[in-house]
Amino acid sequence: MNCLPDIGSAPQSGVAGALDWVGMENIALPVRMAGGDGAVMQLAARVSAFVNLSDPTARGIHMSRLYLLLDRTLAAEPLTPAALRRLLHEFLESHAGLSDRAMLRVAFDLLLRRPALVSANSGWKAYPVEIVATLAQGHFAVDLQVDVPYSSTCPASAALARHAIAQRFAEDFPRGKALDHAAVEHWLDSAQGICATPHSQRSTARVRASLAAGFDLPVAELIDAIEHALATPVQTAVKREDEQAFARLNGENPMFCEDAARRIHAALHADARVADLHIRATHHESLHAHDAVAVATKGVAGGFAPLAPISARR
Repeated sequence: MNCLPDIGSAPQSGVAGALDWVGMENIALPVRMAGGDGAVMQLAARVSAFVNLSDPTARGIHMSRLYLLLDRTLAAEPLTPAALRRLLHEFLESHAGLSDRAMLRVAFDLLLRRPALVSANSGWKAYPVEIVATLAQGHFAVDLQVDVPYSSTCPASAALARHAIAQRFAEDFPRGKALDHAAVEHWLDSAQGICATPHSQRSTARVRASLAAGFDLPVAELIDAIEHALATPVQTAVKREDEQAFARLNGENPMFCEDAARRIHAALHADARVADLHIRATHHESLHAHDAVAVATKGVAGGFAPLAPISARR
């Protein structure tokens, strides 16, 4: 039988040197993940797998070994910290003598069914999720990132709108003139009366959490906590009664990006499952051509770099 050449296993003949990470990015693979009701669903994911190359004389790593381990594991069992840790150990076992650090990044959209605010309807929402697991010198860590869209009504704009409406009311119903209840009610329900409206915009809360040991991946629970704190998550199926209820929620919860970041921080900073926390509230302004951003961290271990993507951290 002919022996096929294996250039990758040959000693490095050029410039030698250890490498921080070597691997593959954006591998298309299915993953299994528990949804909000606890049922396990299969999702299309983009997976990145890396090990370091600690032997400066080695030509490279065995990428096919990483791929086969991913293919065998991710579609067979739900994502849990235990499964991720076992997979990273297998990465290192398959690269004994070459690597002592391994990293896995799994990105997917988690579909959760959400009820309407008032009507009996419901619909699906997709939440971008990224899970990063690392194993280095025996230390295992899991970071979880979720993106949650919500509506934000500007408090300053709301105050200015109320002021404009009050001025219009003073013009249309001058002091000293008897007020007719029916006329005032008609005025309030007309475009003439509500002559200004506050600006609001779709906004995004990106929350990254380093998970404490001993817990499963609380993806749906984290999303629920963020939406509850913000009170104005974007909707799916909407009838007129739902839209009116959404308008009320926005009116009751005007917020700057600073308010949104603080709300999320207050909801999560004491969560025993969260060892470290990075919150980025981005309001995609409808008044301005730029975004308004606020960042908050838990900072147990110094916090995350303020703007660095989670995938950039080692």
